[in-house]
Amino acid sequence: MKHLKELGILVAVAAVSAGVSCLYVKHYGNNEKIIIQETQQAPVQYSAYTHDGEPVDFTYAADKSVNAVVHVMTTYEVQQSQMSDPFLEYFFGERNFQQAPQKRQASGSGVILSKDGYIVTNNHVVDGAAQVNVVLNDKRQFKAQIVGTDPTTDLALLKVDADDLPTLPIGNSDNLKVGEWVLAVGNPFNLTSTVTAGIVSAKARNINILSGDMKIESFIQTDAAVNPGNSGGALVNTRGELVGINAAIASQTGSYTGYAFAIPTSIMSKVVADLKEYGTVQRALLGVQIRDIDADFAKEKNLETMEGAYVASVGSQSAASDAGIKEGDIITHVSGNKVKTVSELQEKISRFRPGDKVQITLLRNGKQETVSVTLKNMMGNTNVVKNYDTKQLGATLTPLTDKQKSNLGINYGLQVTSVEKGGRFQQAGIPKGYIILRINNQKVTSTTDVESIISTLKGEQEKALFISGILPNGKVVYYAVDMNE
Repeated sequence: MKHLKELGILVAVAAVSAGVSCLYVKHYGNNEKIIIQETQQAPVQYSAYTHDGEPVDFTYAADKSVNAVVHVMTTYEVQQSQMSDPFLEYFFGERNFQQAPQKRQASGSGVILSKDGYIVTNNHVVDGAAQVNVVLNDKRQFKAQIVGTDPTTDLALLKVDADDLPTLPIGNSDNLKVGEWVLAVGNPFNLTSTVTAGIVSAKARNINILSGDMKIESFIQTDAAVNPGNSGGALVNTRGELVGINAAIASQTGSYTGYAFAIPTSIMSKVVADLKEYGTVQRALLGVQIRDIDADFAKEKNLETMEGAYVASVGSQSAASDAGIKEGDIITHVSGNKVKTVSELQEKISRFRPGDKVQITLLRNGKQETVSVTLKNMMGNTNVVKNYDTKQLGATLTPLTDKQKSNLGINYGLQVTSVEKGGRFQQAGIPKGYIILRINNQKVTSTTDVESIISTLKGEQEKALFISGILPNGKVVYYAVDMNE
């Protein structure tokens, strides 16, 4: 092929047929196209080109991305188990040896969203961390505060005290097309500012990796190489726009084997906005149990379509029930946007807040209908849901969902969703997940009740909270929290 270089000819696209390498070449000086066939050569496969035959330029997107993607360094305290010596116990009685908590470090990635220091990452990158530090591409380091987390989408919002930081513009993940080129930017294996390229290989993918009743999975699937440490990093289109947050890989080894998954910005933007404003996500619910439709299920139910989300059941007093949605309906559109799967329906609904009205188009007995639905929150109303987060307690308290209440056989209570190191709750031994039912013998039905009970302690000489509640397994446990200064 040396003569091609001498003639100033650029090799632009390689198409392959059986046993024949067909090189598509283009002169620099004009648009004339020449086809040269060379037989008996190994097939050549290369496709990083636009529709008009011009090479895709990844350098612009890479340059825009690396400075806005940060290295998230986390520190965890691991409590060592007690050690005993059977020989010494025999002669001297039981002897326990306490070891000081050991520190463990981990790392991931994050994306700067605003010049004043808001950073998005994955929940699993910072979950349980005693300390979070952020390292920028220019090697500046900041201590980060966790503004809020959302395990149901695996997202978290951080804040660092800085100004004029580099940011990434947020693109519209809805506009992504299967086959479109994207870049994955992050810090795999602590290799900072790493950029890999691939294509969007699927959208609205549900891979069942998140836990919880309210989980939302509608991943962008890509073949851009993503490895441990990429979590929380950016998925970027060729225009340098953020279209997803890298979250997971499909692997039997723990390392990249061909497929990676990112949370689309259509979900991320809403979650980040809620965490920033309320400290918790305002989850809007239809109040239905839904399932995908496959060929066997369509045959069993005598359905004429396999697109949409099949309504398996409708919750009583739910938004769907109020709107007249029934078991057996097939939801096909949300406010005019088509949904083919459960994942797509969950993604569309996740963009709204309780109290928002949406138009749901459905098929009922083969006929299309559209109903107006006023979405509700997990408590069955349209009020704003707020976490109770106070330095007085060193904990975050969250209202119980209807399903939690039903499973535990209770109709009120608050769950401890986080416990700060050194806070009063940690000192009292109250664990994350504990459900508070009563404080000082008063029922606790909302965070307002907690505030009211704490306010009554101001005039007392000895201030304490006597808390009764249950662990997630149903065991009843009591705690006393010292509220003296």
